[in-house]
Amino acid sequence: MEKGTLVEFRVGGDRRLGIVDRPDGKSRWFVIDKAGQSHSLAPRQVTYKVDGGNYKPSQIDSFLEQVKPYLDPSSLEVAWELLVEDGESVNPKGMANLLFSESEAPHSYAAYCLLSDDKVYFKQKGDNYEPRSANQVAERKHQLEVEALKAKGQKEFLERVSQALKGEKVEWQRHDRHRLEALEKYAALLADIPRTGVNYESLARAFPPPAPVLETMGMLGRPATPQGAFQLLVDLCWWSPHENLFLRRSSIPVQFPTKVIEVAQQRLQVHPPDLDTNRLDLTSLKVYTIDDETTTEIDDGLSWEKLADGRERLWVHIADPSRWVLPEDELDLDARKRGSTVYLPTGMVPMFPELLATGPMSLVQGEVCCALSFGVILNEHGGVEEYSIHASLIKPTYRLTYEDVDEMLELGVTAEPEIEAIAKWARQRKTWRYEQGAVSISMPEAMIKVREDEINIDVLDDSMSRQLVAEMMILAGEVAARYGKENNLPLPFRGQPQPELPPEEELLLLPAGFVRACAMRRCMPKSEMSITPLRHAGLGLDTYTQATSPIRRYSDLLTHFQIKAHLRGDSPPFSADQLREVMMSVISTTQEVTMVERQTNRYWALEYLRRHVGNIWQVTVLMWLREDSNLALILIEELGLQLPMFFKRIVKLGEQVSVKVILADPQKDIIQFEEIIYQQA
Repeated sequence: MEKGTLVEFRVGGDRRLGIVDRPDGKSRWFVIDKAGQSHSLAPRQVTYKVDGGNYKPSQIDSFLEQVKPYLDPSSLEVAWELLVEDGESVNPKGMANLLFSESEAPHSYAAYCLLSDDKVYFKQKGDNYEPRSANQVAERKHQLEVEALKAKGQKEFLERVSQALKGEKVEWQRHDRHRLEALEKYAALLADIPRTGVNYESLARAFPPPAPVLETMGMLGRPATPQGAFQLLVDLCWWSPHENLFLRRSSIPVQFPTKVIEVAQQRLQVHPPDLDTNRLDLTSLKVYTIDDETTTEIDDGLSWEKLADGRERLWVHIADPSRWVLPEDELDLDARKRGSTVYLPTGMVPMFPELLATGPMSLVQGEVCCALSFGVILNEHGGVEEYSIHASLIKPTYRLTYEDVDEMLELGVTAEPEIEAIAKWARQRKTWRYEQGAVSISMPEAMIKVREDEINIDVLDDSMSRQLVAEMMILAGEVAARYGKENNLPLPFRGQPQPELPPEEELLLLPAGFVRACAMRRCMPKSEMSITPLRHAGLGLDTYTQATSPIRRYSDLLTHFQIKAHLRGDSPPFSADQLREVMMSVISTTQEVTMVERQTNRYWALEYLRRHVGNIWQVTVLMWLREDSNLALILIEELGLQLPMFFKRIVKLGEQVSVKVILADPQKDIIQFEEIIYQQA
């Protein structure tokens, strides 16, 4: 190249013109740009050489002004139409002649600029440019339209993000939701931290972000990690800071499909025919439903009556959702997927649509309701002497809370002798079960409720009313199982192997109360399910099934399907093999539900403690988790919470100590306590 030659080169992808000044070694040249800056270039770095002329840096701007009028990309389409038929290639000078009828330096450089920037009509081949085929041009145009739309969508998305980050209301679009849902899925990986014990960094390395997440976080300049995605969703007010990641990470459906809601509405409008045409009319009985005040799915009621022969009969009435649901219909299959209602501190995820579950499926006070009623006469010891099961009609008389019943029992309300009679039989029944080998383990249980970001923790007391209801439900479960056993009817029977409890002398060495109960609890084997009867050692029963929560537990609904069909004289809807298959699916689902409930309760327990870091709690040392490292399980009796704690000294089981929280991070599942040691003055 000669001194004074005008050349084009690129700096960071941008075009730049410069004047060749002098050699730089054997193969490079110094080139001066219009600002007077010197660049050392190899020949391959020169992208275009302007023919003829001896230029100076001060002339570059004037040259570009001559070029500017010819830089119209639309003119290439005309040239392409002239050249494509014969497939003729063209160089910048030839293109200048074709487009401008001139090929001076500014015209040729303008043609080069158009050709080198073109992504549609021409492709470079050596120093020349050849026209693309008509199909290729059509495809290129389509691709550019798609890219333009994508760029437009990204720009609009960023504008909406900016609005949301300012706290303004945003109307998210469909394509936005795809982005946000990808972020949700990635952020939900944080739920693995409590389970695996990994940290944020390890989690991000183990799960690299998918392309949509990488693109979104890149556009916003945020770290493409699960924690980064979580924080973005919170900042956008798309998620709460306490979003339930355990539920999101699970396979538990949260929303009901449109079809299921439609079917539920149809059942309300047009009642399906009742298969149980000969229901026993028990509307004359006084029926008590006893639940927590916030319970909306009322699925059991109790009655008592004195018979003509002087004997007493207890009635346990269970809601009859199978009046509204048929085996294998849309409602049944959806409930089967859910397995049970999910109870969380922030609310519940029902097994059936609420318009049915809290409406016609429930035992509503003052309304005639369909039920499955268990009539039982107990012997003087508390064992079942006689029983019958009926598809029935009842009319719940009173809706009571546990506190109402406790007060009635304490005051001895004479206007409701039925309550005292039921309580008397519940006590007798409990005594009988323990004589049959039932195991009693009483530990405080926390009930955590979150309303409008306020956390309340109450300890469920083992009151007489709760014992009364529990005993009547166990009684109905025993009767249902006996009916299945006597009639060779496959049911989802529940059992528990005989526990191998520590020897009496060993238990007596432990402090009485919670420490001893905790040691016994560790020895209790897991319950089992089978389509054939099993002994339930924990309850002290030879056979047992759950039948008292068919609105909330799918296995109970299965029991209803089977028993009601047999009562009608029909074949059971599920054969033994079919029932076994369904049960396997339901067991897996309910185990996941239990895990999500447990994880969510722990999260809110740690969040409660995080908000009360300054509190001093009295705790009991329950058991050793790792005695060699002084890691124990402690009980905060005031809250009913059992949590791990490292001690810096030797403590004894049953010892009561004062502690305070020094660190609580519910998202990382971290809790650390410190013992408060008081010194005498």
